Amino acid sequence: MGRVLLLLVAASAAAQEKKIRLIVQGDDMGVARSVNEGTIHAYREGVMRSTNVIVPGAWFLDAVRMLNENPALDVGVHLTLTSEWDRVKWRPMTAGRSFTDANGYFFPFVFPSKLGPALKEAPFRVEEIEAELRAQIETARKHLPRVSYLSSHMGCTGVSEEVKAVLAKLSKEYQLPVPGTAGDGIERLRGIWTREMNAEQRGAAFAAKLEKLEPGTWLFVEHAALDTPESRAMGHPTYEDVARDRQAVTDAWCDARVKAVIERRGIELSGHNRRMRK
Repeated sequence: MGRVLLLLVAASAAAQEKKIRLIVQGDDMGVARSVNEGTIHAYREGVMRSTNVIVPGAWFLDAVRMLNENPALDVGVHLTLTSEWDRVKWRPMTAGRSFTDANGYFFPFVFPSKLGPALKEAPFRVEEIEAELRAQIETARKHLPRVSYLSSHMGCTGVSEEVKAVLAKLSKEYQLPVPGTAGDGIERLRGIWTREMNAEQRGAAFAAKLEKLEPGTWLFVEHAALDTPESRAMGHPTYEDVARDRQAVTDAWCDARVKAVIERRGIELSGHNRRMRK
């Protein structure tokens, strides 16, 4: 009996090693109604199985409502210290001012560039940043107790080694992993399409990539949204076609060719929540 059990365990382990798992993650719920709607559409009609929320976003509570209506959709906290759009801004949830601009908004970018002021240039206090990130996590958990992971909007927690340490501390304290951390077994899918490509071309490119995907756990992060008057008002220099670009993401994630490859190859669509329980 013991030998049979060992053989079954070995067979199961071998099958798991050959498994292809795909986590399609749509970032930024909470910043706009068009983002919330596009993300839910990509989940219900497409292959996206994980998303995250920007808690200080103006449409956070709308995101909460939609996520509670779709309880199987994995959700994380997209920790936020930047607000990149020219005409759409959000502020901290705490009283910290060392990491905000003269108007009390988050800076648009993390690192210095010609596009605008950056968090890196600010005299930020790490203790204020920790309090802000903690407030975002606590608020997310209050409204969405199932949150399963942490991620960083625009890579903002990489602004300094001290802030990186804060992220590691909060991850351990709240038992919320940061996907993509060294050694966690997740590989990022990159370079599948370019912004110049339309939805048809992106769907074809994604399907072709999936055809060649090898066993392992793969993470594909992008931004779903609908092309609406609201999303057309979002943008900044060098990225002014936000609505068209993110509608194309939504459409590509719902492409019939993509779904056909996933079904034929037996690719397992997963969220971070399901993976962490295994």
